[in-house]
Amino acid sequence: MTQEIPIRQDSEAIDAAQQPERQTKTDNHWLQSSVRTVATLSLLLLVLPLNLTLTTIALLVATIVRPFQSRTAIANPRTILVSGGKMTKALQLARSFHQAGHRVILVEADKYWLTGHRFSGAVDKFYTIPNPQAEGYIDALLEIVKTEQVDVYVPVCSPVASYYDALAKQALLPHCEVMHVEPEMAQQLDDKSAFSAAAVSLGLSVPESYCITQPQQVLDFDFDRSDRQYIIKSIPYDSVRRLDLTKLPCETPAATAAFIKDLPISERNPWIMQEFISGQEYCTHSTVRDGELRLHCCCESSAFQINYEMVDKPAIEAWVRQFVGGLKLTGQVSFDFMETDDGRIYAIECNPRTHSAMTMFYNHPDVAKAYLDREPLVAPIQPLASSRPTYWIYHELWRLVTNLGSPSETWRRLQIIANGKDAIFEWSDPLPFLMVHHAQIPLLLLGNLRKMKGWMRIDFNIGKLIELGGD
Repeated sequence: MTQEIPIRQDSEAIDAAQQPERQTKTDNHWLQSSVRTVATLSLLLLVLPLNLTLTTIALLVATIVRPFQSRTAIANPRTILVSGGKMTKALQLARSFHQAGHRVILVEADKYWLTGHRFSGAVDKFYTIPNPQAEGYIDALLEIVKTEQVDVYVPVCSPVASYYDALAKQALLPHCEVMHVEPEMAQQLDDKSAFSAAAVSLGLSVPESYCITQPQQVLDFDFDRSDRQYIIKSIPYDSVRRLDLTKLPCETPAATAAFIKDLPISERNPWIMQEFISGQEYCTHSTVRDGELRLHCCCESSAFQINYEMVDKPAIEAWVRQFVGGLKLTGQVSFDFMETDDGRIYAIECNPRTHSAMTMFYNHPDVAKAYLDREPLVAPIQPLASSRPTYWIYHELWRLVTNLGSPSETWRRLQIIANGKDAIFEWSDPLPFLMVHHAQIPLLLLGNLRKMKGWMRIDFNIGKLIELGGD
């Protein structure tokens, strides 16, 4: 005890001495973040007149053309509840259901009450609800289902929400159909380790994987037993570290130890160490009912998942068909695959929720049929051959500006813009484009400025700011 007192006093003295330095770093960080936020708001304000003019022209054209356009008339229109209202994929589903003659109710968490998608002509009514983790989340959904006499709930989940929507399914089923998996299945598919085990049990290929609950497990792993490399990923969704594909082992044991030390690995926050598969990465979206693959698309993956173009990969479709059929899934599932140079397919991840690749179905007339009809389909619905690749124009413009020094990259971005389609903008429904970029995102930026919070990047696709510890 006599030795602890001076140690404690010394540590307090050191801490007191470091306080000004820490405060200076905090102040500098806040200043940099504030300048960045103000600069971003200024850029958005700068292009507002252009977008306002474009929206006005589109609204005038739509007003003139609308009387001559026919909306699909069906004998029994249904009321569809779609969640995740801030995300482009929710807007796309709303438009698809509306075009097919159905009534659409859109919901989103209170934080995103000004989502630009609520102003879509495809949305008949908009509600805000508590966060999925909140005690009143399921009750709020149930109240909307009863009030609006909802026939089908199609959750467009965030990674956090997928499990809570599965729980909500139990309460909603007496009142409406729910296009989502059960709670146990949501947990199994979201858990990268459990998903791998399920795939192996069905005779499907996945990388060699190890569940990691303590950093020492990685340090004790015998990397010398083979020439394989590994990557390590958080099993719970991590919006920041999910993009870190550092290969293990590092150049030295000390470098490996330093890398692992910075990761929040624990029994309550497990990670998966997965064999690194070299090749081309693909992402998919599938809508399934009782194990039947009803809607499917496949794209090459990109770092931030903001470019989508359909590619035909029969081996991947066959893998998905066998997996969803073997587990008799109902709902929406997304997979990430690696294809090696010799054509072998490995599934590296599964997410029980809608994928943004859904935006490729913007001109397909049968999306609602894939979700709502019970009759088996001859073949799963896929994007039309006339479907152009989808992108988000502000992301492309930013890439264009930041790559002006590279003629090849500049030309590539210009080709993407010329040959593709903005995922949000529609001439017949232009308000969401204006409101997302000049109301929804600016409101979030102003909120962070007021709270003295930083942010890492803007994701116009999912309509949010990517933040450390964010939703």
